[in-house]
Amino acid sequence: MKQFTVLLALFSFLFIYGSCQVVNSAQNKTNREISKKTNKKIEDIFNKDDNKKSPDGNGDNKSDSDNDPNNSDINSNPTQTRNASDFIPGEKIIFIDTLKRELLGEFPSKWDLRTGNIEVMKFEGKNVIGYASGGEIFPLIDKKEYLPEQFTIEFDCYFHNYGNEAYSVNFDKSRESFTVRSDGIYGQSITRAKEKYSIGWRHIAVSFNKRSLKIYYNGERLHNKPNIKDIPNSLSIKALTGGASKGKYAMIKNIRIAEGGVPLYDRLITEGKFVTNDIHFEYNKAELKSESWRTIINVADMMKLHTDVNLRIEGHTDGDGSGAYNLDLSQKRASAVLSALIKEGIPANRLSAKGIGENSPIAPNNTAEGKAMNRRVEFILID
Repeated sequence: MKQFTVLLALFSFLFIYGSCQVVNSAQNKTNREISKKTNKKIEDIFNKDDNKKSPDGNGDNKSDSDNDPNNSDINSNPTQTRNASDFIPGEKIIFIDTLKRELLGEFPSKWDLRTGNIEVMKFEGKNVIGYASGGEIFPLIDKKEYLPEQFTIEFDCYFHNYGNEAYSVNFDKSRESFTVRSDGIYGQSITRAKEKYSIGWRHIAVSFNKRSLKIYYNGERLHNKPNIKDIPNSLSIKALTGGASKGKYAMIKNIRIAEGGVPLYDRLITEGKFVTNDIHFEYNKAELKSESWRTIINVADMMKLHTDVNLRIEGHTDGDGSGAYNLDLSQKRASAVLSALIKEGIPANRLSAKGIGENSPIAPNNTAEGKAMNRRVEFILID
């Protein structure tokens, strides 16, 4: 009898325990479903603006070498949205490399090698600098110290999300440096990007102003170091290419170093105008490229904040092509920028557009840097 009582008690315990496990399992499943739905809603809120497409302009163009088919986009990533980016590109170009007319398999002609095996490669139909086995390169510039006290740097780097991939920008042979990985910026601290781990290009931008260093990842400011003790004088770009044996090379393109980067309103008030080379158009068209919206949104936000600011938009070209064609092209492009600002909420009566063509160069048209400076949009402060 005693034995029977013990067995009955054990059976009752197992039955109750099993019932609780079933209830807990069902409850856990329900909680997981609720959690998944909640996370989905949160993701939808964060991604709502990112999925919006930018409006486009239209027109034709047959001469502007800024839009050579071999000159890849400054930023081929999805259109950036309002994410507190305050990056303003410098207006005076110190160094630019579009990799035009470079020979495949050769070392890129506008660079020097510090370490590694690096060559010009073709990717997605366009020339890129490929790190065949990792390594480090630096711009081939006559001066050893060429970075001024205010400068900006921009480049695109590619991630396969395979192996150990990283890109490092080293100032003055690593006196100051930071590293870009597929999920954000690594330096003295690690800052994760909202857009991370995806395969594809990342647009990296750096702004230095006398002693403060800011770093942007696809338009999102991730790093702000307010006090750099020593002003950087030079730079190099290093890469780890963990997937090289599988043909998944580290790659960079569209490198641009420029002097300047003063905030828009300050520049308008002190100089009466804001000059930018960071508004780009489709080849043979006056259609804005997606990366141009970063600058257009910055201008629109500034005009909304300062309602007394009225602007004339002037389009400029380099000297390639006929003068008449360039004049017409520049007018169409200036008008496209005006239309874009109106779509961003700026009243039409605060804007005007004028094409200047090739008639007001600010640099010689016999170098890539000079042509890039001449291909510009100017915003002139008017009454």
